[in-house]
Amino acid sequence: MASGRVQGKIAVITGGARGIGAEIGKILTAEGATVVAADLAPADGVPTATEGGPAAYRRMDVTDEASVRAAFDDIAATYGRIDILVNNAGVPGPIKPSHEVEEKEFDLLFDVDVKGVWLCTKHAVRHMLEQRSGSIVNMSSIYGLVGGARIPLYHAAKGAVRLMTKADAATYATSNIRVNSVHPGSIETELSKSLSADPSPEAAAYAQRMLDNTPVGHRGTPEDIAYGVLYLASDESRFVTGTELVVDGGYSAV
Repeated sequence: MASGRVQGKIAVITGGARGIGAEIGKILTAEGATVVAADLAPADGVPTATEGGPAAYRRMDVTDEASVRAAFDDIAATYGRIDILVNNAGVPGPIKPSHEVEEKEFDLLFDVDVKGVWLCTKHAVRHMLEQRSGSIVNMSSIYGLVGGARIPLYHAAKGAVRLMTKADAATYATSNIRVNSVHPGSIETELSKSLSADPSPEAAAYAQRMLDNTPVGHRGTPEDIAYGVLYLASDESRFVTGTELVVDGGYSAV
């Protein structure tokens, strides 16, 4: 039952129109936040606030600084403040070893997963500094904590997000702005479903390896990640900054 854990807060979720981002928006909305889903996905199909979805949809390209600046300035002007930023937008990148990766694949992954987090933090923080408060939650991965074969770009990008989180946490702590990262394991999303349906040996091996190495024996759900974000976004975690919240069914424990 909802209890108003983020009552009255203004939250921006990048990649908030679908998947884990949409579930985060649903739970933050249920707990009292006004949620803006910032996404490149079309607004059609995004649940409305009356359907448990975000209060608003804002088109934003996280790789384009002009787009990011305009979006955050508009949101701050509309709602008066920005209390929560969830840097959720991301792409998985290619499943292939480093010597097979093409430069354009590298650029795309780092533009979205690393540059996008930096740009959104940069332009949300400008408003958080003025109000001297805020919570930023960056979506990393267990693959930002441990190594593994065949997806080097994703490991590198999510590792960069993890350390960017720590640096920003140290930088902005005196302004009462907290920055933390969430590290999902194998989660039931459209991506995991597409991997399961992919007939290639690489995709099948990756999906099976993730499941086999998860001690609880099953994948998590977007809701599992959303509740972790809720904690870090709320004032319940007011003494928590620069840390990693691992939600992986025990994958990184063995």
